[in-house]
Amino acid sequence: MSATAPATSPRRDELLELAYGYVLEHGVADLSLRPLAAAIKSSPRVLLFLFGSKAELVQAILARAREDELALLARVRGGGDLLTLAADLWRWLAADEHRGVLTLWVEGYARSLIDPDGPWAGFAAATVADWLAVLNESGAGEEDATLVLAVLRGGFLDLLATGDVERTTDAVSRQLALMRGGR
Repeated sequence: MSATAPATSPRRDELLELAYGYVLEHGVADLSLRPLAAAIKSSPRVLLFLFGSKAELVQAILARAREDELALLARVRGGGDLLTLAADLWRWLAADEHRGVLTLWVEGYARSLIDPDGPWAGFAAATVADWLAVLNESGAGEEDATLVLAVLRGGFLDLLATGDVERTTDAVSRQLALMRGGR
């Protein structure tokens, strides 16, 4: 956070939630302060005062998205064996109401690989570590947890690209069944 931006305030928290909602609908990659400020009934000047810079606002939005990710992982944590956990995670990922946050995760993930020194820094690595930590708690080995993470991530990327819930759910379910049968 810059030296001039307040650490937190009710107004900052309120605008962060509104900005997060805006980004879930419109994306963050081409975020412009003027349209964002107008949509959330603020001004670019207020946003810059409260967040310090556009980059720090993006960091705050990504941190907010990560809160949703961590809340999901906390809900499924300790939910049984690896494949049961994977099926539970897939149900959440495939739900229509989560498209915005999934798109934001993909944007943050990709941008952190392309611009590792920008506001996206570390987002992809942190996401992988978060998911693997929960998947590894199931007692499965790291190889199986990594495979499940790859299946889930591939499935939701395909789902975001096509919107085909039935086909992607079938593919993820078949892969999980193959893994179950191979044990």
